[in-house]
Amino acid sequence: MLTQNLFNHCKNELTKKLKVLEARKRDLNQNLFSGHKSSAGDKHETERAMIQLELEKLGEQIKNTEIHQQILCSIQKIEKSPSVRLGSVVLTNIANYYISIAAGSCTLNSKTYYCISAQSPIGSLLLGKKVGDSIQFNNQMVRIEEII
Repeated sequence: MLTQNLFNHCKNELTKKLKVLEARKRDLNQNLFSGHKSSAGDKHETERAMIQLELEKLGEQIKNTEIHQQILCSIQKIEKSPSVRLGSVVLTNIANYYISIAAGSCTLNSKTYYCISAQSPIGSLLLGKKVGDSIQFNNQMVRIEEII
């Protein structure tokens, strides 16, 4: 149940992010195609170029968000493992982590869980470790107490 709740938190965060990005893209497209050419032609062309650049950036952000959705979908099919891997909930002496995508923190049953990607600094250190293993992170010893 815990893993499913954390999964749902990540999924909801991605859905919200995608909606915001899509709305911004629609607004920019509307501005791009509804712009009226003024007597200051160069200014108009500069504005169009800026909008086009912003649309390209948004396109990349949307693409990355969709990749994160694919990663999340692959997590849903992963079985529990004795070692830390994508989809693991890792309880440590310092904090609790859900190895998935970067989606902020989530509080469940008065415990905080950090949804982190496997490529994050601490995520990459935790990968492959087992209960009882320790890692050094930010000058602290982090001991794995449980893997769910």
